[in-house]
Amino acid sequence: MNSISPQMLRVASGAVTLATSSGLIEDRGPGRPLSLKRLLHIVLRWRWVFIGGVASGAVLGVVVTLLTHHQYTSTERLQISRETAQVVNIGAISRDVSIGDQEFYQTQYGLMRTQSLAERVARDIGVIDDPAFFKMFGKSDAFAETSGAANHVKRTEAAGLILLAHVVVAPTHGSSLVDVAATTPSPELSAKLAQRWSEDFIASTLERRREGSDYARRYLETRIDQLREKLESSERRAADYAAAQGIIDLPTTGDNSKVPGADPDRARSLVTDDLIATNSARNGAAAERIQAASRLAAASDQPGASADALNYRAIGLLRDKRADAAADYAKAVVQLPAGDPATKAAHAQVEALDTAIQGEQNRVRTALQQTYQAASSREKALTQRVNALKGSLADQRQRAIQYNIYQRDAETNRELYEGLLQRYKEIGVAGSADNNNVAVVDAAKLPSKPSSPHLTINILLFTLAGGAIALAAIAVLEKLEDGVAEPEECLEKLGLPLLGVAPKLKVQTPLEAMRDPQSPLAESYLVVTANLKLAASKGVSHSLAVLSTRPKEGKSTTAVALARGLARAQRTVVLVDASLRSPSIHATFGLKNTSGVSDFLMHGDDIETILRPTEFKGLSVVTAGARAPNPADLLIGDGLARLVQALQNRFDHVIIDGPAVIDLADAPLVASAVESVIYVVASRSVPAASVRAALGRLDRAQVLGGVLTMFATNPVAGRRR
Repeated sequence: MNSISPQMLRVASGAVTLATSSGLIEDRGPGRPLSLKRLLHIVLRWRWVFIGGVASGAVLGVVVTLLTHHQYTSTERLQISRETAQVVNIGAISRDVSIGDQEFYQTQYGLMRTQSLAERVARDIGVIDDPAFFKMFGKSDAFAETSGAANHVKRTEAAGLILLAHVVVAPTHGSSLVDVAATTPSPELSAKLAQRWSEDFIASTLERRREGSDYARRYLETRIDQLREKLESSERRAADYAAAQGIIDLPTTGDNSKVPGADPDRARSLVTDDLIATNSARNGAAAERIQAASRLAAASDQPGASADALNYRAIGLLRDKRADAAADYAKAVVQLPAGDPATKAAHAQVEALDTAIQGEQNRVRTALQQTYQAASSREKALTQRVNALKGSLADQRQRAIQYNIYQRDAETNRELYEGLLQRYKEIGVAGSADNNNVAVVDAAKLPSKPSSPHLTINILLFTLAGGAIALAAIAVLEKLEDGVAEPEECLEKLGLPLLGVAPKLKVQTPLEAMRDPQSPLAESYLVVTANLKLAASKGVSHSLAVLSTRPKEGKSTTAVALARGLARAQRTVVLVDASLRSPSIHATFGLKNTSGVSDFLMHGDDIETILRPTEFKGLSVVTAGARAPNPADLLIGDGLARLVQALQNRFDHVIIDGPAVIDLADAPLVASAVESVIYVVASRSVPAASVRAALGRLDRAQVLGGVLTMFATNPVAGRRR
């Protein structure tokens, strides 16, 4: 763990941002990517700045590492479970609705980083009143005030803030593990701090759970007392009303289901019980009446064959005797003559037995008749009693409506009371069990070596930061030199096609360099001449002007070189010096500036009087002529255009060395008199914005392209000092 790393990363990030905003590293947009070659060229040109920044960063990294106090890190790993251990099979007071969600773990991590926990740890490890602790972290001013309760509170808060700044809570991604890392200058303090931080977090978690249980118990105690009083009041009201209305309830039995409309779960009243018993007796009486009527009907239809007659023993004995008497009579009739006394006696005995049997049957029928009448009377009496009880029950039910309301209120209060009482008992059991979802997996150990500073890491970070700062400095320097430095920037920054690049001369004059066909300057302008032939469909323009933003950018040299190059190609060329404010062509060729362009514009002289031959075959010169008081007045008219036309009639090409564009009206007037314009830009001389402004003044001229002059092939040599 390196305490320097965040600062160095911020420095490096700020340096890169500065480099980006300054233009060294910029978004070129579609079609204009940043050239790696150009970037390397810029860094190489400013290589001593870059090397100095990198070396300074490395040295500073070594110095900072040697001067930085050693830091020791001790880490304790915890596991935070989504669910607590179920000691008892009772639900928790406050159920974690976010179990399984990321919010649950984020909440736990937030609780581990609270100020209250930090102050608790500070009190537990005893650093609040320890001056050495505050001195270790550079907070000795905590003891500057006088001692007292207020100062102790401030020291507690200060100690908590210090510990918070030196404790890191680092969750392990994709798991329920979290590391508590304490980093301090003391290895003992780091180990003690990591251990105590975890212990106090676990203790605070248990305390929050117990506080929830205590609050629930206190709340339930209050509610139970209230419900107890309410239950007693509601039961007393129901009992008083029942006594006043004469409502007497019997214990609940299954017989309630036999009474239509009766609630099988509600206690029966006395009238209900009487009605059940009377109705049951009436049903029995009705069954007896029906049975008696059936037996009576059978005895009436078949007196001798009814079941009662057949089962009557006396009738059975008489029938047995009659059968014997009938047998004796039949035997006497067969064996004895008619009229025999024995026969008559046998016959008389049979008749006597028949009479006796008939009498017994009548007695049976009379008994059945009496049984039927008794059953019928009993049924009627019971029916009347049932009807009377029904009326009493209906009346009682009307009076029991309010009683039932009182009873339901009492039952509801009883259910609430019993439910809260049961919950109160459960909370008492659950509160006595310390359910904890946080466990220590790896205990913090005493660190044996410092965790920071790391020499290698610091050197690397400071080196990167130094390099980034160097790049930012290079970007600022590049911004200060916002000229066209590279050939490709001619198109990127100015929008000008590049016709060629002319090197910077060290000793020779331009004319001396042009005398050598193999000199770098001559070779470079041969490329410009070749590109001019390709720039237009008809080849090199018959008349063209060479312009630049400011003086001393190589405009005259370019004009001379182009004229010399075209003359070498067997073309007749005339070089006209139209820079009337600061002419230079006559000095280049060693001529006197006695007459020239100004004379033609003022007097309309014949061109033969102003033409001057040169040492180069096919190349003539028209100097600027006498200095005019206001050159712009001479150029406003069509004089220059007539001069160009006259020269075109005699020469193949007319090349005009024009004035500087910036802040002057001469250049646009010169550009309007020729077919095309070549624009000269000195490398690292004029800001690109100034060049673009100057080109904006030539919007009506046909600018073929640009020539980058004074370009230094050695990047260090090209840097202005």
